Amino acid sequence: MTTWHEATFGRSGRATGAGLERTRLKLGFIALNDCAPLVMASEAGFFAAEGLDVALSREASWAAIRDKVALGLLDGAQMLAGMPIASTLGVGAPPHEMVTALSLGLNGNAITLSSALYERMQAADPQAMSARPCSAEALRRVIEADRAVGLAPLTFGMVHPASAHNYQLRYWLFAAGIDPDRDVRLIVVPPARMVANLQAGRLAGYCVGEPWNQMAVRAGLGHAVITGYEIWNNAPEKVLGVTHEWAEAHPRTHRALIRALVRTAAWLDGHDNREAAAEAIAAPEYVDAPVEVIRRTLTGRFCYRPGAAPRPAPYFNVFHRHAATFPWRSHAMWLIAEMLRWGQLGEAIDIGATAAGVYRSDIYREAVAPLGIACPDRDHKTEGAHAGPWSIAAREGGAIEMASDRFLDARVFDPADLVGHLDDTAPAISPALLTRLAALNSSLDAPVAGGRRATALG
Repeated sequence: MTTWHEATFGRSGRATGAGLERTRLKLGFIALNDCAPLVMASEAGFFAAEGLDVALSREASWAAIRDKVALGLLDGAQMLAGMPIASTLGVGAPPHEMVTALSLGLNGNAITLSSALYERMQAADPQAMSARPCSAEALRRVIEADRAVGLAPLTFGMVHPASAHNYQLRYWLFAAGIDPDRDVRLIVVPPARMVANLQAGRLAGYCVGEPWNQMAVRAGLGHAVITGYEIWNNAPEKVLGVTHEWAEAHPRTHRALIRALVRTAAWLDGHDNREAAAEAIAAPEYVDAPVEVIRRTLTGRFCYRPGAAPRPAPYFNVFHRHAATFPWRSHAMWLIAEMLRWGQLGEAIDIGATAAGVYRSDIYREAVAPLGIACPDRDHKTEGAHAGPWSIAAREGGAIEMASDRFLDARVFDPADLVGHLDDTAPAISPALLTRLAALNSSLDAPVAGGRRATALG
């Protein structure tokens, strides 16, 4: 029987597992469309091609993923981009050093509001609601009206405190003058429980990955108002996470795992392959959702409201193109800055060193070298400086085509000016903490703005 891997890469070069410290692995995932790299690496033979025998374990929550990896019950897992950092720093749980040497993809989230709240916002400010991307201005008016009559703050769900979902929801709210810690209530809800909590009235809205936005829209329970891509074009989303101890003990196995998933990501970015992936991940043991709902966003379409036609969303899930698998340390630095901005991290740390210790681009380069995949010639880039296609130099020569990375508010994140960024975006941070951060983060070289090479940090 010919596997999908053989159909794509041919039969030659199939690994036997010789030289690997371990060949049998157990990896965790959450029931989301972007578990596709793990599922298809298993289903299509990419793990086997690297000599790996992988069992996949569907987990109930991101906290369960974190804890089981830390305890060694899982060899590794699909993780939120901020989770290995948070675990290493002890944000939200006792510290346990983790690393990632692979991004599993970009984008994939959206914010969905209950139909009742959407209608109130439509009445409060129809002009703001008709804009694309949709701002939270109308929501601010609703919040102000509720406060005037003494009503409790609205409750919104996100999947984990260190998730892109939490930071994207906060970004959207704050851009409209809504204080996420004062004006609303944010709570953690597992992705698969979002729709049920919306239906029961326990949530006014949420930020989550697919298929749980489209499921609410399909059922007429909610309106999706903005995608994560519209908040930050091509933002980091999921990564492969392992403990530092595991990575040190299994270097060859780790690199084989990365190669298998990079090959899967390349396969997934073929449109016809997305159709096959939708069929596979819809199965009960994976996402357990209607294949037509999974297929919609996986193949680049998104429906914002019940009964409406889906709109093109070609960047809703990016798995391989535009250096999507590369673990950018500037992504890690932005995530750490968000932890500081929102009070999750109250101590001064060397942000660049922390990012370098967790986001292991060195391991990535070593792992993919046999595949001949071009790698960026640096580990950092400015974020938000490009409104359209651009390119970055490849270490092997030539250039890698990149895509827009704009933020909703057109802000630019310069990893060489972390203190300036925090001083501008996080007024609640004390001057004393800013001073300590400045002392620990003064050695970064300034990026070169614009042009084909938009960064100089390496």
